[in-house]
Amino acid sequence: MSTANRKFQKTLLAAACAAASAAVIPSAFAQSGTPAIEEIQVISTSRRPESLSDVNASIAVLSEEELRLISHTHIQEAANRLPGVNINRNNGQESLTAIRSPVLSGGGACGAFLLAEQGIPLRAAGFCNVNELFDSHSENAERIEVIRGPGTAFYGSNAVHGMINVVLPRAGTGNDLTVEYGPRGTLRGNARIGFGEDGGVRQTVLLNGISEEGFRPESGYDQQKGSWLYETTLDNGMTLDGGITLTNLNQETAGYVVGAEAYKDDDLRRTNPNPEAYRNNRSMRAWTRISYELDGGWDVVLTPYYRDADLDFIQHFLPGTPTETNQHSSVGMQFASYKQIDEQRQLAAGVDVEFTSGSLVQRQDQPTQGSAFLQATIPQGRHYDYDVDATQMAPFVQYQQYWDSGFDVTLGLRFERIGYDYTNNMISGRTREDGTPCGFGGCRYNRPSDRQDTFGNWAPKFALRYALNDSHDVQFRVTRGYRAPQATELYRLQNDQNVADLDAVKIDSVELGFEGSVDRLQYEAVAYYMDKDNEIITDSNRINLNNMHTRHRGIELSGAYEISDAWRLSAAYNHARHTYENDEISNGVNLNGKDVATAPRNFGSVQLQWRPSTSLMTELQWVAQGEYYTSPDNLNSYEGHDVLNLRTRWDATEDLTLSVNILNLTDRKYAERADWSAFGGDRYFPGEPLRAFVALNWRFN
Repeated sequence: MSTANRKFQKTLLAAACAAASAAVIPSAFAQSGTPAIEEIQVISTSRRPESLSDVNASIAVLSEEELRLISHTHIQEAANRLPGVNINRNNGQESLTAIRSPVLSGGGACGAFLLAEQGIPLRAAGFCNVNELFDSHSENAERIEVIRGPGTAFYGSNAVHGMINVVLPRAGTGNDLTVEYGPRGTLRGNARIGFGEDGGVRQTVLLNGISEEGFRPESGYDQQKGSWLYETTLDNGMTLDGGITLTNLNQETAGYVVGAEAYKDDDLRRTNPNPEAYRNNRSMRAWTRISYELDGGWDVVLTPYYRDADLDFIQHFLPGTPTETNQHSSVGMQFASYKQIDEQRQLAAGVDVEFTSGSLVQRQDQPTQGSAFLQATIPQGRHYDYDVDATQMAPFVQYQQYWDSGFDVTLGLRFERIGYDYTNNMISGRTREDGTPCGFGGCRYNRPSDRQDTFGNWAPKFALRYALNDSHDVQFRVTRGYRAPQATELYRLQNDQNVADLDAVKIDSVELGFEGSVDRLQYEAVAYYMDKDNEIITDSNRINLNNMHTRHRGIELSGAYEISDAWRLSAAYNHARHTYENDEISNGVNLNGKDVATAPRNFGSVQLQWRPSTSLMTELQWVAQGEYYTSPDNLNSYEGHDVLNLRTRWDATEDLTLSVNILNLTDRKYAERADWSAFGGDRYFPGEPLRAFVALNWRFN
């Protein structure tokens, strides 16, 4: 790596150490003080509220106070200040996720992360989408919880590299309305309306809507989200709480700008090579959590839910720019029971069941442009039209024990079985829609015949913790994560592949962590090592196969330090190596030992907050992205960037708050995402220039 990158590493490391060396969850601190860890509640590890001090996991939290300050229009703006998280923003509301991983792309890359709201996955296992975070109602979240590394026994497929869980406010809380105005006529409205005890039912309505033009031509979007939440306690002591979330996105999509450092060119960075591209997405989730106590001291939480997702978009990145329409609906149930055996022992057991029905259609309306080969092998008409029914069942158990000596241990085990029943609605094979053959040996797209596939995986979990004293502890964890192949990896085949003989992706993780607090300082330091096998790739012949072995090791430091009553410093620094570990050849180069593409070795952020009074707070943020390779052969790279953001909130009265957020304060020309293509070379999603958002928030009774 370059000298500049090594300098960046030392600078950010020094800032992180100055902030605290590291922090459990620097973002969970209240702006006016530092609460004890025991006061912070999380649900992502066990599906019910528990004190962070009782959790042995690498978990970070963005609090409601910090989310209000950030006031994100894209979840990347919030999540990337947490350790281990490096989400890339593409265009509009699109994103590519990274948690203790490279920034993964491709049809099945989304399977490496479990993305959820209220603990319920946003998409069904096997039917993920790399952009699915836009299905969450994160703009009105009470907090966002991130588990780095494989998930606990309570969560299974897709929790390979980590989990993001958006937690909505408790029903019956809050009454406020926010109107925000931004660049190019951007307008956003946000509302939370709570209803107290009305017939014993507490309710809250959450609304969010935004209209943005985009800084490149034909790159605007309109997005609306709404949630209704309720909570009530019945006469028999049973508690019901649940709700409905609806989202809608209509986006004009701008593609990559192409050419070496095109993101620095004043003309190129504002162009859109794909003005025809669009993305329309709709989603709905409904759930009810039923909590009650059985005889014998068992607490039971039963959560039935329904999910529906519908997405259509132009694949502007493919020859012929075909349109894809995919949809899936799920009915599921999460069942968990908890037993406090005695003061030092806890037992939990449960089962998850889900039934999903999905479909995908890929259609091309216009003739393919380009070479004679492309024109002959990529015809007009339907390329794919199939249905997939999936069944998922996963029993799990977890045992925890505490000793007076300061030790505690967590043991978990999960088995998950997922079965696919695939039906091809077209002629099987690599022909045109009407069955006629393509030239040059056959069409690019190959439709397998009807088939069934089943995958089963065991995932053991072990965590040991030792309290050095009342303020510091050390943690050790060994876990396994997995994901079944996605439906698109199994049934969306190309060239002469008639069957995708794929196994589940597996990852083994070992990590050692330290956390604690001293006076005004809280910290966390974690070192991890992960070995991932059976990674699914599409090779140079467009064949889907388990042919990649990668290793992931790194150090995460994050911290928060209350300098004084008015000043606070927080930071997160990440150093990681993500490497190929098998003899795969790319462009004549053996990839063994090379960095995985789009895997910066260093990245992080620093926040300096100034609060001269209880009514005024300003934050200066430095977001740092280190250099990374953009091609697997490590012959092409992006230099990285540093971006400054400034945010201010002023409580003008008890009811009115004025906020001003200035992003990219120095108007830096940078790339939100850099990539390299064998057909086009260097290509980028350019970062937006200097921009400001002004908002007025009204709290009412």
